[in-house]
Amino acid sequence: MTARAPSTFRALLDLRPPPRRETYGDNPQQRAELHLPAGSGPHPVAVVLHGGFWRAERSLRYTRPACADLARHGWAAWNVEYRRVGRGQGGGWPATFADVAAGVDHLASVDAPLDLSRVAALGHSAGGHLALWAAARPGLPEDAPGSAPRVPITAGVAALAAPSDIEATPDLYAPGEPVFRLMGGTPDGAPDERYALGNPIRRLPLGVPLLLLHGPADETVPVRRSRDFATAARAAGDEVELVEPPGAGHRTVIDPRRSAWAEVVRWLAKGPMRVPAAA
Repeated sequence: MTARAPSTFRALLDLRPPPRRETYGDNPQQRAELHLPAGSGPHPVAVVLHGGFWRAERSLRYTRPACADLARHGWAAWNVEYRRVGRGQGGGWPATFADVAAGVDHLASVDAPLDLSRVAALGHSAGGHLALWAAARPGLPEDAPGSAPRVPITAGVAALAAPSDIEATPDLYAPGEPVFRLMGGTPDGAPDERYALGNPIRRLPLGVPLLLLHGPADETVPVRRSRDFATAARAAGDEVELVEPPGAGHRTVIDPRRSAWAEVVRWLAKGPMRVPAAA
């Protein structure tokens, strides 16, 4: 019989010591939490990026249980907050992207036993879009937000229920809609090349292994977004695993209590760049 996954509350209680809090800039949103696994390390790192349509209403709080579970499986989880759209945070292009880049690069300054040769990115929903973009940073032009990373994503990206092509759904980049607010305009109306720089499907190949985990019952981000991205990424030469857990919805894939989350743990545990699965 398969053991029951821990509850969200238990996932937090089981993390000892509690996460360390760090800042990577002067803005209150430029902060992150480091969840360390047991042992002396050095530990591989999973950069975790929460979603919420890039809006201020959602925060890194909801990814804490997932970070706790990653730490139990041997990964140092770096739960990054960033400026989002609304509530006077100043998010959107380019601030949100610059914050994600700065948050990842701050790992080079963290006093902890981290193996920065093994850094993965994991994002849910809008965070999945940002995780894929973070992996694309080495290929950005030198004057683009996030170019020339100090800490590149090397161990792959797990994009969970990700809007991986922000130009694919016109309803979302209509004036006032989430992508419009993030990017400050439509693909045709933006004043520069920001969509070419900030849309992951336009940055292929990413050059790292990809897990696209997307529930077919997702009513927030259609599963076809990940299907189409998988096709494009494979055609570009990337290694892609597309997993569609039966019956899974939008939130299911980020919940450590659900079986869909086990796909993330399994994927992270395999391969030469990754840590062996916990016993």
